[in-house]
Amino acid sequence: MPRSNNDKHPLFYVAEGTWPRVALAPDAPLSAYCGLLLARDLDQTMRSRGLSLRGLAEIAGVAHSTVARVLNGDVLPDIGTLTRLEDALEHQLWPGPSAVRAAVASDERRMR
Repeated sequence: MPRSNNDKHPLFYVAEGTWPRVALAPDAPLSAYCGLLLARDLDQTMRSRGLSLRGLAEIAGVAHSTVARVLNGDVLPDIGTLTRLEDALEHQLWPGPSAVRAAVASDERRMR
């Protein structure tokens, strides 16, 4: 699936660490940070609620492989998938621009 500005999947931009506990490369686009924050939040929310991939997928009406790919940084979810996941979890996963900017700033400080 093509991405705006030819951004690659978030996992592509890992500089160090193991997904999703990683630092992204200095040239990582904002979409990679968004995917990283979303994957971290999705993982934490699923753990706190005792939900498996298949359990969440069934509740949300999405393929379990899609949930796995989002968690693994292999894909950014489309708006429909994101909406279904957020509705199923009754939790906002989209980090928003201020959280993305904070993550970028944090990585920049860490990489100095």
